[in-house]
Amino acid sequence: MDRFRMLSQHLQSSSESVMNGICLLLAAITVKMYSSFDFNCPCLARYNALYGLGLLLTPPLALFLCGLLVNRQSVVMVEEWRRPAGRRKKDLGIIRYMCSSVLQRALAAPLLWILLALLDGKCFVCAFSNSVDPEKFLDFANMTPSQVQLFLAKVPCKEDVMVKDSPARKAVSRYLRCLSQAIGWSITLLLIVAAFLARCLRPCFDQTVFLQRRYWSNYVDLEQKLFDETCCEHARDFAHRCVLHFFASMQRELQALGLRRDPRGGIPESQEPPDPPEDLDSGSGKAYLRAISSREQVDHLLSTWYSSKPALDLTASSRLWGPGLNHRAPIAAPGTKLCRQVDV
Repeated sequence: MDRFRMLSQHLQSSSESVMNGICLLLAAITVKMYSSFDFNCPCLARYNALYGLGLLLTPPLALFLCGLLVNRQSVVMVEEWRRPAGRRKKDLGIIRYMCSSVLQRALAAPLLWILLALLDGKCFVCAFSNSVDPEKFLDFANMTPSQVQLFLAKVPCKEDVMVKDSPARKAVSRYLRCLSQAIGWSITLLLIVAAFLARCLRPCFDQTVFLQRRYWSNYVDLEQKLFDETCCEHARDFAHRCVLHFFASMQRELQALGLRRDPRGGIPESQEPPDPPEDLDSGSGKAYLRAISSREQVDHLLSTWYSSKPALDLTASSRLWGPGLNHRAPIAAPGTKLCRQVDV
């Protein structure tokens, strides 16, 4: 259990490296999926374009959505965008920075699939075989328009009897495959040039805004993680204290009735009620449970967190909780009254 906790803490502390690893894993899965995929075009004039473009664009869309799902910052970004301003104003620059970071990682696997499909050329030949201009090829001069359309629809299926060993089919297929590979290499070169320019020109601009956006985007992510951890810890302690108070109240009720169990198993006998037990809030009790001691206060705390995030000011927290900074420190909702016991 300790090793698992250490691994979880390491993953949380290096979330950016983990996300990069997940993106590389999705890319590797994309290559494996495409290499093991058996492409079969329907070779029908009405369905070739739909099937070819579907296989060219549908898997990248699914991979893009998977990239958004596995990236935790996408949810944090949407929450930061949709939350009320409250006591902390929203910075659109942070949202743009997080959006660009999420999109860069989520687009890696879809772009890889599209590039592999274009360089392979099968999907492109299937999708655009009916769109080829017959006048570019001399072999279609003796065919009627209906025969030409039927022949072009059969181009992706080289085993078909109609186009088998036909020079026209080889010419059309070679033309579309070369066009597909040219588009694929052009997109690859464009992406490489864009990445090169972004990497080389970024130091030429002011780095202050970039550092600020990066810092506060990491802050928003870590703040949500710590809030979830604190909620789990507080809920566990609150439930523990509520259960203890329940059993203590039941014991006091039995003592108030003057009943006790006979050691010999007989009928309960009456006795004088003993002194009440010590207050559960003393000693090992959690101090912050005295400030939040009912369901209404907890609900008010959670709604306050959502509607108005705490101001980014450490002077206020130092006045409340002392000079030490501890993310495990208790957090009380503004306006809540301090109670000395837990009300169940």
